[in-house]
Amino acid sequence: MPKVSDEHKEERRRQILEGARRAFARYGYERATVVRLEQEIGLSRGAIFSYFPDKWAIFFALAEEDYARAGELWIREGFRAVIEQMVLDRPDWLGVYFELTSMLRTNPELRAQWSARNPEIDRRLLEHIVGEQRAGRLRDDLEPAEIARFLGVILDGVTVHVTAGFPPDLDLVLKLVNAAIRPE
Repeated sequence: MPKVSDEHKEERRRQILEGARRAFARYGYERATVVRLEQEIGLSRGAIFSYFPDKWAIFFALAEEDYARAGELWIREGFRAVIEQMVLDRPDWLGVYFELTSMLRTNPELRAQWSARNPEIDRRLLEHIVGEQRAGRLRDDLEPAEIARFLGVILDGVTVHVTAGFPPDLDLVLKLVNAAIRPE
């Protein structure tokens, strides 16, 4: 039996994730059945699930990628860039995250996994906030984790509006965010 290269494995994993993202965006998490995943990905269930143990693991891998990408963007280019990216992102894909809320609400194990989806980016984001506080660009009377949670709530709200077809006025949102987190 020929050995499969790491490059081939990564290409196959990427194919699965990209096809699954399309299926989840088109059908939602629940309605993205195994048959629909097979059709969108172009592989058999055996091939798909030899890389991921179940549908949740595929979705979680995509969510980890999204989270890391947003965190890196925030660190590199600022919070505005993250909101702009969300507005430009596909509303059908962002909408899948809303299905997730009911799963997280009723399943403590998934909620714990979700909360810890990328500790490295969490650490780096908190370090970034601390650096911004030390530089005088963010309020220092709030804990870095409090600022991070507040900005997360703002991102959730932007996601709701984008998904519903009502993208917010970014300049107004950022003006209000800055009024809340910048020093006076």
